[in-house]
Amino acid sequence: MKRLLFSTVLFSTLLCGLLAVGCSSPGPQPGVGATAYVGATLYDGTGDPIPNAVLIVRDGRVEAAGPASEVQVPAGAEQVDLAGKFVTPGLIMGHGHLAGAKGLDSSPEIYTDELIREQLGLYARYGVTTVLSLGGDGPEAIAIRDAQNTADLNRARLYAAGIIATGDTPEAVREIVQKDAEMKVDYIKIRVDDNLGRGKKMPPEIYQAVIEEAHTHNLPVAVHLYYLDDAKGVLEAGADLIAHSVRDKPVDQELISMLKERNVCVCPTLTREVSTYVYESEPDFFADPFFLKEADPSVLEQLKDPERQKGIQGNKSAQHYKKALEMAMANLKALSDAGVKIVMGTDTGPPARFQGYFEHMEMDLMAKAGLTPMQVFASATGDAAECLKLTDVGTLEAGKWADFLVFSANPLENIQNTKSLQSVYIAGNPVPGKDGMPATD
Repeated sequence: MKRLLFSTVLFSTLLCGLLAVGCSSPGPQPGVGATAYVGATLYDGTGDPIPNAVLIVRDGRVEAAGPASEVQVPAGAEQVDLAGKFVTPGLIMGHGHLAGAKGLDSSPEIYTDELIREQLGLYARYGVTTVLSLGGDGPEAIAIRDAQNTADLNRARLYAAGIIATGDTPEAVREIVQKDAEMKVDYIKIRVDDNLGRGKKMPPEIYQAVIEEAHTHNLPVAVHLYYLDDAKGVLEAGADLIAHSVRDKPVDQELISMLKERNVCVCPTLTREVSTYVYESEPDFFADPFFLKEADPSVLEQLKDPERQKGIQGNKSAQHYKKALEMAMANLKALSDAGVKIVMGTDTGPPARFQGYFEHMEMDLMAKAGLTPMQVFASATGDAAECLKLTDVGTLEAGKWADFLVFSANPLENIQNTKSLQSVYIAGNPVPGKDGMPATD
């Protein structure tokens, strides 16, 4: 349609010039460059789904979105019929890693520009259109982030923390924060955990120094933790994002009040727990076509190895985390019921935490914990954007990037319908398939 309109205008212009006849200028073409996605049920990330909706995209951004009775398709716009489909904003993932990991191998040497782009493409093909990588990222990731505000983008957007702040003195951790600030990261990440008693926990005077230094550079601080008391401690010190569930005991009213008073969000990362024990036997998802379309068969064979499985069966930490998942899910429900904002996240990136697929597993676990599909989607769209202070994504409102998903079944009725994902658009561009060719429904 776009090509036909352009050719018609060009022919008319040439004809007027050759014949020296008085032709009026074609004037502005309001629909040129616009695409109208029509007929779908639209969840724009701000309210109830809108049946028979119109979504207008131009130059990578949403120009208008709403009911067909209120949004007029511009004359000359290309139209895409999505009748019977369901459209949502792209998913935002608030805790992952663009790890130096390939298959089950992990090494700093394989953390490259090419690997980062490969992982962002994988996330995108599963509908994860924005990723916060929480720790371990370097200049390669920051350069990719700095080039993403373009209407040509067709892979997931990236925001990143840099070197994880660790050290034995306030001076040492302040120096790391300063280096991260010079790299222009988006977050500072700390770990306040003793790894189930096997390590030394970061003491309050150290994490206080990190948080103070980060805030002098206007950088928010995300905290890896496990224990309820630590969650209260880091919140009192000024932490900005709780990046894992509390898993040692039920959350209490004191913690809930602290979170709500400072409007701090919690990222549950339920699949982080799953990843520690699920390979003690062959997981059910190894037979899921939605998983297998991206899985490396050689990696699956390694994970099926009986000796490997036996080692996990006898691993005390793995079995502890299996039990901790129950507490994490109960705490997620309690926090959500109390009005604490939740942001979907998974801690994917390390070996055997499958990027893209685990985000769908995470949403399913959130629903199993008692959240409604609408609450789950809010945690991965509008609420996630608010939690992470991202102003250009998360909802399909005029002026924001046109990052959206098309499903054949309604995920707001059953969260497992996210696996009916048919198309992914980033900045209005269809995300290419695994082979680099244009994706097809």
